[in-house]
Amino acid sequence: MFSDKANKIFQTVIDQYHVINTVDQEFENPYDRNSHLIEHLLYRKCWIDTVQWHYEDIIRDPQIDPIAALTLKRKIDASNQDRTDMVEFVDSYFLDKYSDVSIKNGARINTESPAWAIDRLSILALKIYHMNEEATRTDASQDHINACQKKLDILLEQRVDLSTALDQLLEDISNGDKYMKVYKQMKMYNDDELNPVLRALK
Repeated sequence: MFSDKANKIFQTVIDQYHVINTVDQEFENPYDRNSHLIEHLLYRKCWIDTVQWHYEDIIRDPQIDPIAALTLKRKIDASNQDRTDMVEFVDSYFLDKYSDVSIKNGARINTESPAWAIDRLSILALKIYHMNEEATRTDASQDHINACQKKLDILLEQRVDLSTALDQLLEDISNGDKYMKVYKQMKMYNDDELNPVLRALK
């Protein structure tokens, strides 16, 4: 199942990040883009999500220096753009993969593309990792541990459901029972022609 591959790669990425556990560490993709394209894309996608997860932690420090916060906000903005770009790259992979499928009469479109489901699965992997950390803390109260364990159980169940739904969607697309229709995100705030503040600076 495709979700098994994705979940294993996401876990590898998150574990690898936490070896050094800093947002400034160098990124190295172990998968060759030419020979293992989808693995390459999944690894890169989850790395972006993992770094951004920790950016979001840092910027919530109430004592953060305002100049450092502004610099970090710019990094978060860039990371969000990278995240969206990677989702579109993954969807392009699937569009190409299923380009020869004959779409059946009555085939339906899905509410989200495969890549956006994969995006949710990547974020879910991060939630599970960090909720597990909270549920196994040795310096936390038993009430905290119990509450986090309950949340972790729900997240694990959610991953099973989302993984199943993703695999079913890909199967439906491959059989022609559903079809892909991908819309570019067309984000406006990074575009100096569409953002009035940036346009005024030109």
